[in-house]
Amino acid sequence: MAKRITRIAKLEFMAMQAKPGAELASLGINMPEFTKQFNDATKDRAGDVVPVVITAYDDKSFDFILKTTPAAILLKKAAGIEKGASNAKTQTVATISADKVREIAEYKLVDLNANDVEAAMKIIAGTARNMGIKITGMEETN
Repeated sequence: MAKRITRIAKLEFMAMQAKPGAELASLGINMPEFTKQFNDATKDRAGDVVPVVITAYDDKSFDFILKTTPAAILLKKAAGIEKGASNAKTQTVATISADKVREIAEYKLVDLNANDVEAAMKIIAGTARNMGIKITGMEETN
């Protein structure tokens, strides 16, 4: 007989820094086991925010899928800024190259709703534009 799913949750933790807490307690899973598995699985991504989709079952077991770091965090890191613009229409906080956008798009492609790198670049460029980050070497499409 198949296990019954009790909850599916999308959470974000810093790589190698998951610890038992309220968000995990509400899932009803074995928290120490999850944190051990998560921290082991994210050893190579130290310093990054790692989104995770956790499927909790009625017998307190779980499965989880690691996602790629959010585009906004990658863009802030690439641009060397702490936060985006308060008003992206009138304010530019940084400039990055189209090559950096391509690099981020290639990394994020598996989690994006895009069929190729060019489409993924447009998604990342839109995120950058909404953050007040200008992109050099890439044509504007509106």
